[in-house]
Amino acid sequence: MEEAFTANTSTTTTNYNNSLGTFVIVQVVMTSTIISIGIPLIIMAICSLYSLVSNDHVAPIYVINLLISDLIQLCCLILRLAPLKVEIHATLYFIYFCGLIASVGFMVCVAMERFLVIACPLWYRFRRTTKTPVLVCVVVWALTLANLPIFLVNKKVLPIIFGIIFLLPLPLFIFFLGGTIRALSASRVPPEEKRRIVGILVLVLLIYTLLFLPRTIYYLTKQDYLYHLSHMCLKLSPIADLLLYVFMRKGSIDKLFASLCCYRMDSNDSSRMDSNITSSTV
Repeated sequence: MEEAFTANTSTTTTNYNNSLGTFVIVQVVMTSTIISIGIPLIIMAICSLYSLVSNDHVAPIYVINLLISDLIQLCCLILRLAPLKVEIHATLYFIYFCGLIASVGFMVCVAMERFLVIACPLWYRFRRTTKTPVLVCVVVWALTLANLPIFLVNKKVLPIIFGIIFLLPLPLFIFFLGGTIRALSASRVPPEEKRRIVGILVLVLLIYTLLFLPRTIYYLTKQDYLYHLSHMCLKLSPIADLLLYVFMRKGSIDKLFASLCCYRMDSNDSSRMDSNITSSTV
């Protein structure tokens, strides 16, 4: 009886180690793919957005800083794949965590800026200069670096603090999206700009909910099955942030809607043709 129990235990342990090893290999492959795709695309997006910055269009400044924080995360992921000393890995983890906090902070800035365009158009029009968003970005980076003392806290309390930090932006994203939708009817912004603004706010909320919220839940609940899943979701966030670059381009939303409408029209035409062929055959 004892030998059978020992054999079952060793078999279970072996299967667990094999599955864990397979998952680690898949994780390394996915991380390498994300890095190789993300870095060149992010650099191209930053250069393209820099050409869009003007006094009448300051939103790209926040997206540029968001992409810079993503670039920092990807560089840390490259170095963490290498066999380095424990102290260096700890430093890289701090830099990576600061990149995540900065990423969430600039997502809040993007959502707030788009909300002000609709909810407070007059105030936004007279206050819209490149100096204001640059100053806001400096404040966000300073607050990000100010999180260094958090790593000196007891390790048992540290996940709870991380969870609270990442949970704070959720009410802001919901407020900005709800306030923008309520103010759409009274706004004099062109319809194309309205669609772009709502699309950006919905995209920011989706990125946060799908990629950052699982890590927040893991920090607060410590569920083991969420650890690897939330870790991979965070690695995908730099790729997802590139979609904001697409939404910043004028006409992108209309092209997307036009392609969707053409797809629906083509599907309707094909279904009608099939029904006509069927009826004629009958």
